Amino acid sequence: MAELSDIGVIGLAVMGENLILNMASKGFRVTAYNRTVDKVDNFINGRAKGKNIAGAHSIEELVGSLKSPRKVMLMVKAGKPIDDFIETLLPHLQEGDIIIDGGNSHFPDTERRVKYVESKGLRYIGTGVSGGEEGALLGPSIMPGGSKSAWPEVKPIFQGIAAKVADGSPCCDWVGDGGAGHFVKMVHNGIEYGDMQLICEVYQIMKDVLGMSADEMHEVFKEWNEGELDSYLIEITRDILAHKENGEPTIDKILDTAGQKGTGKWTGTVALELGIPLTLITESVFSRCLSAVKDERVAASKVLTAGPAPAFNGDKKQFIDQLRDALYAAKVISYAQGYQMMRAAAKEYGWELNYGNIALMWRGGCIIRSRFLGNIKEAFDNNPELVNLLLDPYFAEKIQACQEGRKVTATAISNGIPAPCLGAAINYYDGYRTERLPANLLQAQRDYFGAHTYERIDEPRGKFFHTNWTGRGGETASTTYDV
Repeated sequence: MAELSDIGVIGLAVMGENLILNMASKGFRVTAYNRTVDKVDNFINGRAKGKNIAGAHSIEELVGSLKSPRKVMLMVKAGKPIDDFIETLLPHLQEGDIIIDGGNSHFPDTERRVKYVESKGLRYIGTGVSGGEEGALLGPSIMPGGSKSAWPEVKPIFQGIAAKVADGSPCCDWVGDGGAGHFVKMVHNGIEYGDMQLICEVYQIMKDVLGMSADEMHEVFKEWNEGELDSYLIEITRDILAHKENGEPTIDKILDTAGQKGTGKWTGTVALELGIPLTLITESVFSRCLSAVKDERVAASKVLTAGPAPAFNGDKKQFIDQLRDALYAAKVISYAQGYQMMRAAAKEYGWELNYGNIALMWRGGCIIRSRFLGNIKEAFDNNPELVNLLLDPYFAEKIQACQEGRKVTATAISNGIPAPCLGAAINYYDGYRTERLPANLLQAQRDYFGAHTYERIDEPRGKFFHTNWTGRGGETASTTYDV
């Protein structure tokens, strides 16, 4: 009788192939299946040759090759393909078997699928997997949620293949019920959007204001990656700036239009629904949208000529230090907003999220891995009820020390260089630390034209008032509500 596999994986694109190889390298037997069966044969006779990996040419063969309870992981495109595969799998699985979605599914879809699959007597896991091709092969960050009873069944595999931090802890733990795993992965991707855009803004300021070459910028990012900014994205930026083709920087050959797969947009949309000021991340999404209208920008550049020409006459070394401070502070603010959003979602959807553990899951393997995630874990371990990361003593002190970074945004604006995410970061910080914002005037405006009422500083919270501003409106007020 043929040896049974520990898990089956459907989908032999980049992430699926590399996860299978990772699993096999950690001692797990895997069965691989792809709708295009030629891919299965090519994989088994190619990268998987000689490894503890079996191939299946049908769903029946795949399911029949698995140990009970059967674990089938879908590494296919999000959306309808996931639902189609669920329907294909259900007739072949038995009570207690587990379907796993390892793609970038939107968390409401995962919430729905968990309930549906559980209604059929099976279990369902929706898990975020981050790290790209290399992470999938060598150790990704894994963020599982869904049917909690399934966690002990997949835990040895997931934690076995996950990235490990210095003390050996795996960058994988149970996140929560329903769509919690995919929600946390969505926030991860939103922070990733913000981190990338912040680095791009710093790059453009270095290039267009300071007139730095790719080699000079490479040296700066190399130095930064050895300090507090140590992170995967700083590291790869360092390497990208050093790469050359025929003696010329490759970066200068790349068209300035950015793509996106939708997770950043989801993050911004959900933030609006939850009422969370996710300003930096949403700006990063809009920056990609603006980059996409390349032809319009080229035409506009020939018409909208009024504006400053970049020129810098200050201390270059000092300004690079200010760039570093601005980037560090903005990254912290981005994480602070992301964690605020997770806290709001936990309340809204009834999830019990462990914020320190989430930071640990992001410490290794994933795209946003960075040195200060260890400090974020400590912050939430010390105070699980921490309302905002900026209020943690360590980060409050760090942000205070980065105030010189303000000059970066001012310099960018005065030189006509767009820096939307750096600007969003400092504006959020200043708004959050301001005791009295001008929303009193906004409320007066709303009451003036729509009788929407307002609260008063000389009356208890929750008591609402209306003013007949014109003398013609009477005393009838609109119902008070929040969206």
